[in-house]
Amino acid sequence: MKRIDLEREDLVRVWRHDFPILDTRPNGKPLVYLDNAATTQKPYRVIEAEADYYRNTNSNVHRGVHWLAERATEAYERSRATVAKFIHAADTSEIIFVRGTTEAINLVAHSFARPRLQPGDEIVISAIEHHSNIVPWQLACEQTGATLKVVPVDDTGTLDVRAFEDLLSPRTKLVALAHVSNALGTINPIKRLIDIAHKHGIPVLLDGAQAIAHVPVDVRSLDCDFYAFSGHKLYGPTGIGVLYGKAKWLGTMPPWQGGGDMIRTVSFEKTTYNELPWKFEAGTPNIAGAIALAAAIDYIGSLGFGAIEACEHALLEHATDELQRVDGVRLIGTAAEKSGILSFVVDGIHAHDVGSILSDAGVAVRAGHHCAMPAMARFNVPATVRASLALYNTHEEIDALVKGLARVKELFGS
Repeated sequence: MKRIDLEREDLVRVWRHDFPILDTRPNGKPLVYLDNAATTQKPYRVIEAEADYYRNTNSNVHRGVHWLAERATEAYERSRATVAKFIHAADTSEIIFVRGTTEAINLVAHSFARPRLQPGDEIVISAIEHHSNIVPWQLACEQTGATLKVVPVDDTGTLDVRAFEDLLSPRTKLVALAHVSNALGTINPIKRLIDIAHKHGIPVLLDGAQAIAHVPVDVRSLDCDFYAFSGHKLYGPTGIGVLYGKAKWLGTMPPWQGGGDMIRTVSFEKTTYNELPWKFEAGTPNIAGAIALAAAIDYIGSLGFGAIEACEHALLEHATDELQRVDGVRLIGTAAEKSGILSFVVDGIHAHDVGSILSDAGVAVRAGHHCAMPAMARFNVPATVRASLALYNTHEEIDALVKGLARVKELFGS
């Protein structure tokens, strides 16, 4: 191994000490956790931030004048500011706390798309989207008479930019695309796609669930209109996510849910709504989750995206080379621009069987359609095995995956 790779491995080993779950030994074997696209593990800093809130600050936000309520509100709103700075939003009012990427996309479908759609209008997505960036638009189209248009991808999983531009028309009201494909790891050329859409006056939503932990995101530089992501993909807790929206759009959108905290006044005759961002945050929010998400962002900041990207890219290259050497293993999704996701099939062996045998060896991967059934259909496979990388994964863990695959082939006599 080259010296620079050894230096990166040493850095990763330091980072690993921050994650207590990595000491777990499933079936008495060291845990090799390669299911990070499903959810990432949590560092001590995040675990302690959530626990500290319940130990020392627990109170509802925005509604009390006592000391605990004020302290909880300050921490919650400070977390919103942390998120805004992290993705370079223009203002904290553009940051809406939600349960996750799925809820964020549904919010836009309900409050932005539906009121604007007429029969014959169009929404454009791609062939490699997660179900959460397909089904909300299907529902909106069914309810309004609009049509869903799908951008094709080539055999590497790369989006066809020319086909994308050809699909846009005066009836296109929204483009909704993954920043990074959860099933294939393809990094879409989102800046180019946004620029093309905006030339036609079409707003763009990005599903950033698989990008947010791996690449720096600058929503103003991208000029996207909406950006959605989940905390649990970013070393944060489950049940918390973010919708970024340009203030010019959020200000014109009706509330997504009704209830407490999203109102200014209520009478039986009329209700008036709160200002941004609280107009979209009905009910008691996930206060502890928001605070812990901010802790996760601070943790990422302490490591630096430059170091994280370098380590993950080197590991992706190593993993790609090693898997391509295994007889009978075929990678699905080989785009030139990829994030740390390796989706593959093993000849003659169902993905679920591969995943189960790897689990017995302590290797955690995902097996199935990855909530991307149209993507599986595009590549004519029922399911794939998906190994997905994070900042704490090592070359030795990739070697353990390859060793596990040899065991799979041995058991199935292939």
